[in-house]
Amino acid sequence: MRHALILAAGLGERMRPLTTHTPKPLLEVNGKPLIVHHIEKLAAADIRYIVINTSHLAEQFPEALGDGSRWGVRLRYSYEGPTPLETGGGMLAALPLLGPDPFVVVSADIWSDIDYAALPREPEGLAHLVMVANPGFHPLGDFALADGKLYDADAPAAAERLTFGNVGVYRRDIVAHEAPGRFKLLPMYRQAIADGQLTGERYDGFWRNVGTPAQLDELRAELSRRA
Repeated sequence: MRHALILAAGLGERMRPLTTHTPKPLLEVNGKPLIVHHIEKLAAADIRYIVINTSHLAEQFPEALGDGSRWGVRLRYSYEGPTPLETGGGMLAALPLLGPDPFVVVSADIWSDIDYAALPREPEGLAHLVMVANPGFHPLGDFALADGKLYDADAPAAAERLTFGNVGVYRRDIVAHEAPGRFKLLPMYRQAIADGQLTGERYDGFWRNVGTPAQLDELRAELSRRA
């Protein structure tokens, strides 16, 4: 597991007006862009090849981040055009840059203390997702977790409904057979669950979604208190 994909192609509509002139992943927290937090943590986990998918204000990413050499990694950019391809289409478009082995995927608009080195190098099935306790803005969660497996509608009674933390390890096959274009990963997750091919783990450490100006302000205040 030497490759990673950082999802950074969103339009950042809920973060406006801050994203009118700056992509959301390049908004600063603790004096550095959000996305740099992930690059540093991936580098610390000895993941040296990182692909960043881009769309909105895409030219700003190489201008701000360069080739990754300052962090000891190699950065490549997967430009999706002016309209983002969503999570599934973006992953499919980035596959030529990601190599043949399983890879880490993380959304740029979260902040967490997740140790990427502790993730499985290879998922048992098509993907392994990091799940977190349901935040207030998403009380019903996404999937249920029991004994390391993820379930949807037909979960065991002992399963716990949790929210996908936007971090996972994937095999190429989860999207490799799809037609190019704009599509979400959710149908792939549900099919993998039906086939018993989606595993997961619960993460109880520090994790925050950064989707709105209010959430960004809350994160900055919380990190200041922690410091």
